[in-house]
Amino acid sequence: MAYWLFKTEPSTWSWEDQKKKGAKGEPWSGVRNYQAANNMKAMKKGDRGFFYHSVDEKRIVGIVEVIGLYRPDPTDEKGKFGLVDVKAVADVKTPVGLAEIKEMPELAEMVLVKNSRLSVQPVTDKEWAIICKMAGVA
Repeated sequence: MAYWLFKTEPSTWSWEDQKKKGAKGEPWSGVRNYQAANNMKAMKKGDRGFFYHSVDEKRIVGIVEVIGLYRPDPTDEKGKFGLVDVKAVADVKTPVGLAEIKEMPELAEMVLVKNSRLSVQPVTDKEWAIICKMAGVA
């Protein structure tokens, strides 16, 4: 299993919106960055990801699971990008903020720290374990 981080603006698509979709999940559409798209192409069903509220909150608020593989994104008029389907798995007990992550020397190489603008990014096994512990879901 691989791990990921999905960033979203809560005013556009929030953790509460994601949870309301239940087991059927929701397409993670609208990604228009080649690196993020390549990350989604590498995903497999069952992979897990952190659900991250960007903008003002800048914190991990939930865990999602990839339930649908990469396919064309119907919202992309040029047909260059795709999407995956994700479903909510669990709330985190304690949201983990970007500032807290940056304070952890063990997370200094995390993509979120080095390239916080990337909307879909990989998370290493070690990073996943550390953040899950911080979030109270370990």
